[in-house]
Amino acid sequence: MAEIPVNSIQFSEELIRIIRSATHILVLTGAGISAESGIPTFREAQTGLWAKYNPEDLATPESFQRNPRLVWEWYTWRRDLIQKAIPNPGHLALAVMEKLVPNFHLITQNVDNLHRIAGSQNIIEFHGNIFQTKCSYEDIIIESWPETRDIPPRCPRCNHFLRPNVVWFGESIPQQAITSAINCIQNCEVFFSIGTSSLVEPSASLPLTARLQGSVIIEINLEHTPMTYLADFVLKGPSGKILPGLIANIWPQFYPQDTNFSSSKS
Repeated sequence: MAEIPVNSIQFSEELIRIIRSATHILVLTGAGISAESGIPTFREAQTGLWAKYNPEDLATPESFQRNPRLVWEWYTWRRDLIQKAIPNPGHLALAVMEKLVPNFHLITQNVDNLHRIAGSQNIIEFHGNIFQTKCSYEDIIIESWPETRDIPPRCPRCNHFLRPNVVWFGESIPQQAITSAINCIQNCEVFFSIGTSSLVEPSASLPLTARLQGSVIIEINLEHTPMTYLADFVLKGPSGKILPGLIANIWPQFYPQDTNFSSSKS
């Protein structure tokens, strides 16, 4: 991805002051930030041999029970597709922000691992991680298993099928992720909503909860969403352009106005 100059957007002095003085920032990201890295949305990804399948018919526990091989092979294809992507300047800017804010946490609805590759550490993965595998019976992460011709492979602990560590339709967000998010919201001063449609629960309710806790709400998106009316600041545009510029304006002593953020794989 080409380098993006950070000095092309003007930000209000009030916005800069609020973020600069914040000691606890919470960020929610959705499919929009990953789309800027070339990752198609969940439904847009259906191409080639998989075009005849409805993704909602593959990403369910019932689908896995009916045809575990088909579901496993579909997620293998999706992992290969996602693995070609690299973090964009928006991902990288959030990783920089984490280093500059005393308390910073990031909740993501994305399963592509790009925030971690970019350098973010305090991440709450609401929908799991497509590059992790878990036991379909014990619901625990499995790091490795004996080489086998079985598709899907079987858990080395209990011999049940392994499955991707993602939240399927009809499944609940992991309780640990919900608890961590609620704890972060109770203390956050600034809440960013970035690249999310604000339609999928429980993520869609997080900005409202933050608002009720007294947080300043900042939305970064290409389009207006149901959450826009709640936001104190609405920055319309690509996060890969807005976030680097915002950081350079807030912390110029660390990132002067002529800084360029470029994508790289780490």
